[in-house]
Amino acid sequence: MSGFRHDLVVVGGGPAGVAGALTAALAGLRVALVDSSARLGGQYFRHSRAAQDAPGGAPELDGFLRRGRALAERADLLLGHRVWHVSREDGGLAVHCVTPDEQPLTVRGARLLIATGAHDRVVPFPGWDLPGVLTAGGAQALLKGSGVLAGRRAVVAGTGPFLLPVAAGLAGAGADVLAVYEAARGLGLARHPVLALGKAGEAAGYALALARHRVPYLTRRAVVAAHGDGALEAVTVARIDAGWNVVDTRVVECDTLAVGHGFVPQIELGVELGCGTRADADGSPVLVVDAAQRTTVPGVWAAGEPTGVGGWRLAEVEGRVAGHAVAAEHRASTRASTRASTGAPAVSGGGHGAPRALLARRRGMRAFAEALQRAYPVAPGWQGWLRDDTLVCRCEEVPVSRVREAQRLGATDARSIKLLARPGMGWCQGRICGYAVSCLAGEEPRPPKRPIAQPITLGALARSTDEPTTPNTPDE
Repeated sequence: MSGFRHDLVVVGGGPAGVAGALTAALAGLRVALVDSSARLGGQYFRHSRAAQDAPGGAPELDGFLRRGRALAERADLLLGHRVWHVSREDGGLAVHCVTPDEQPLTVRGARLLIATGAHDRVVPFPGWDLPGVLTAGGAQALLKGSGVLAGRRAVVAGTGPFLLPVAAGLAGAGADVLAVYEAARGLGLARHPVLALGKAGEAAGYALALARHRVPYLTRRAVVAAHGDGALEAVTVARIDAGWNVVDTRVVECDTLAVGHGFVPQIELGVELGCGTRADADGSPVLVVDAAQRTTVPGVWAAGEPTGVGGWRLAEVEGRVAGHAVAAEHRASTRASTRASTGAPAVSGGGHGAPRALLARRRGMRAFAEALQRAYPVAPGWQGWLRDDTLVCRCEEVPVSRVREAQRLGATDARSIKLLARPGMGWCQGRICGYAVSCLAGEEPRPPKRPIAQPITLGALARSTDEPTTPNTPDE
């Protein structure tokens, strides 16, 4: 038996984290799940308290809420806790958190599952910092989490299938969605017809919703500028070529722009622990995992978007695979300890423990996810939309001109640009501007190296030396 209070600590309360935690808990492991949100769900299953207290809505959400309730009966849930650091300690792992009232707390366990999800990838353009311009994920979070419409006359733009549920959600809630402007040609999956069938029903549902609300879906279009005096009043929509270079433009009046260009996996905790990384199909750094969702660091698993963006269904399957693998290793470790204490010969054990059908399903879904990423690339032509006064880093108010000045002074990569011009040195620590700065530097995005994975106050950091902890021994 593990000498830790928890056999497994899961960071992340979305589909991957809940699936992994529940699978392990059902196998008899002592599990703790930590998430920064006040409710389970992650980005996709974000929901209001009313939806949680009165089920009977969307079947997918109801199913997730049932799994969440089952997990709450079998595991320790630490919601509203921000994880800012993970370290090796006494043969296990120490997960350092900040509680909802800004107090430090350490959760210790024998094993760790990283299921931290992803955040919106941001591509800057003139006027993107105006009130009324927000990420597609931000617009959806407002609607799902609080029932708040971002605006009344909305434009949805960017690239990728995530634009469809965002537009359908806004239209269904009463917004006048003027159009969805997709930068890709929209036929990228025609080369993968068998894989595309996996999403055909979902895509048809969104298409039907957009048709019902008379929302046009236009491809090879992009919002290249936003305009307004103190708030968004209009956007410039461009017809673009395959490289995202502007062909011609027109102005569309609106008060809201939801823009999304894919997602950036949140892999800070894995990088901090020394987990290996690789470039995903879209170039994003992701954590390397094996068939059992193990990372390259013993005792650490990863599931969901940190291993490659693929949507909630794939994340849930990967979480289940990880949960089975953790349970199998725990059983093998327990047997080994018993044999060692009795002098019995050791035998090999562990493995992935997951049903073969589940592993096959994951392979197919991962192949589809990678095909989807290749179908909706971010082409370099967006850099031609920028003006000298366009902000690249909103936290430090760094315009394009300052980045270019740093390059003239000899900065040749994102790190040296950061040192000379300060993009990425503000509150978000480069989560928003990091992709753009890497592109302007002419390099692929690098794995983030942050000793503090999430922003915390200096007071919480100072108190962390005296932080309380969950007990380091099992309950009697």
